[in-house]
Amino acid sequence: MWQVLPVNSKSLLKAFIDFPHELFKGDPNYVPELFLGQWDLLTPGKHPFHDHSAVQPFLAYDGSKIVGRIAAVLNRNHNQTNQENDGFFGFFDCIDNQEVANLLFSEAARWLKAQGAQTMIGPVNPSTNETCGMLVEGFDSPPVVMMTYNKPYYLRLLENAGLNKKVDLIAYQFTQGYNERPFRMTKVLEERLQRKGIKIRKINLKNFKEEVSRIREVYNKAWDQNLGFVPMTPQEFDHMAKDMKMILDPDFCMVAEHDGEIVGFSLSVPDINQILINVKRGRLLPTGIFKLLFQKKKINGLRIIALGVLEGYRKLGIEACFYGHAMEEFKKKKMKVAEASWILENNTLMNQGLLNMDAKPYKKYRIYQKAI
Repeated sequence: MWQVLPVNSKSLLKAFIDFPHELFKGDPNYVPELFLGQWDLLTPGKHPFHDHSAVQPFLAYDGSKIVGRIAAVLNRNHNQTNQENDGFFGFFDCIDNQEVANLLFSEAARWLKAQGAQTMIGPVNPSTNETCGMLVEGFDSPPVVMMTYNKPYYLRLLENAGLNKKVDLIAYQFTQGYNERPFRMTKVLEERLQRKGIKIRKINLKNFKEEVSRIREVYNKAWDQNLGFVPMTPQEFDHMAKDMKMILDPDFCMVAEHDGEIVGFSLSVPDINQILINVKRGRLLPTGIFKLLFQKKKINGLRIIALGVLEGYRKLGIEACFYGHAMEEFKKKKMKVAEASWILENNTLMNQGLLNMDAKPYKKYRIYQKAI
């Protein structure tokens, strides 16, 4: 009755990308991914992830009707960096049917095992540098930019297929009226840092290419202890930066310099999902592009997407200054809601710091794993 087949043509890849639109039809919290972005991400030769790794998408059918999808991911850079034989899965979407889900996970596991993988971890789409995690708490609101969304029944499908929790990722929320007391020390902390030769400044968009190159070095070093982190290649980082620049507000992108060397950075981006939620099937043409261009000024949400400081410069107050500046601009621009995500559940320093700022943990995502 059911069958799972590999995606091996442009028409099947299009169907793979479009399947969630039918599955989530009528769901007020569903935000369609941009078609061009997904096509780029999943096509060898278009996205630099494929230069070192492999992605094999699969579709599940009931007769001729598509009822599920999954992608098996072999991240060779991850395995080389961490000396592991891990496999990954991502882009999982499925009707509420355990047999279909089991077939999808079995096919992904079979492909990964043939590549020498001993575990299957996910969802990652296709790595932790892109969207990842299965939503397990917080189904009552749409996801913010570059965060995932799924139906509650997905958790049952994964667990009944033999996948177990590896780690949870926490998303925190600020709203206007947040406790400003923790941020009042920002100016004092900044003056103290300046006496140590450390300067906090906004990113220079006029010198964007050089800034990106210097920030990449910090990014790759600051997150090296994070779950499954793999240093991004120059091509991957440049590709991501190019995409980010289209939505970047320089008021929300800060760097810390010590004697001219970047030692930390923070990146917050406007929540363009507030627009994309109304872009039908993720198509920018013919009208989606105009929604994106003309409604950007109406965005009243923010995602604090990355905040990293090099070892040796942590706990000096740089992180607090980054948050202070972001929330100052948040208030100045009269935004309504900000999300800080994602934070590993075992990152005590970051979690406690956000709780001290009266941020509310309001969504939780989970990475699963299974021996294969």
